Amino acid sequence: MTLSIKDPGAVLITGAARGIGAAIAERFGADGYHVILSDLDRQRAEADTVVAAIRDAGGRADFLPGDVGDHASIKTLVAEAIALAGQIRVLVSNAGVLSVSSVDDLSPEEWDRMYHVNMRGTFLVAQAMLPHLRQQDRARIINMASVGGKRGAPGQIHYCSSKAAVISFTQILAEEVAADGITVNAICPGIIDTEMGRNNYRTPEDLAAVHAKTALKRLGYPRDVAGPVAFLASDDAAFITGQAINVCGGILFH
Repeated sequence: MTLSIKDPGAVLITGAARGIGAAIAERFGADGYHVILSDLDRQRAEADTVVAAIRDAGGRADFLPGDVGDHASIKTLVAEAIALAGQIRVLVSNAGVLSVSSVDDLSPEEWDRMYHVNMRGTFLVAQAMLPHLRQQDRARIINMASVGGKRGAPGQIHYCSSKAAVISFTQILAEEVAADGITVNAICPGIIDTEMGRNNYRTPEDLAAVHAKTALKRLGYPRDVAGPVAFLASDDAAFITGQAINVCGGILFH
């Protein structure tokens, strides 16, 4: 069931060239939004494929490059997105990175990279968009966290702690902007069949272990995440804010 609303306006989605971000973009396109996809410029070809798919289905979509961790880049991205789309009602901060390393082997540079994209990027995009979102009716901010932000995994201390920070940021921001009529929520995917997600199952044995610890006994797919994101952008979610919603097939139950 499509939970689109009358005249939904535009949505800005970061990290939208592939994986979960691409599925979210295609879902919003199907729901009638003008979709502004953003990702690193080196992923333009992949983003253009998503744009073409949305347009071929009768939707509206455009790509704008941006580096979420770079303040100047994000200020430019937001200005260009508003100029292109007019009123942007929904922000989906999906850009993220993941790598695997034990604490003993983890370099300070890799620790910083994880926080630079996952947490600093979420902050910078939200901060840049807030003046515009405050002028919109039914504005939404949806941040991509992870079940790893609630229960960490060995070898991913830098990733999981950065996603825990995203959850905390989401909760506090929800309180700060509630008076403006903006809701702020996070999605916490489990193990999803994407290039990033495959870090969790590099061998058949790893994949079997994923199935075993998931109540539904399967991997998630990008479309499994896109639906809940679309719900949070809809009028049906108007009384939900400050939440971190698990989309994990039953890895976590809290």
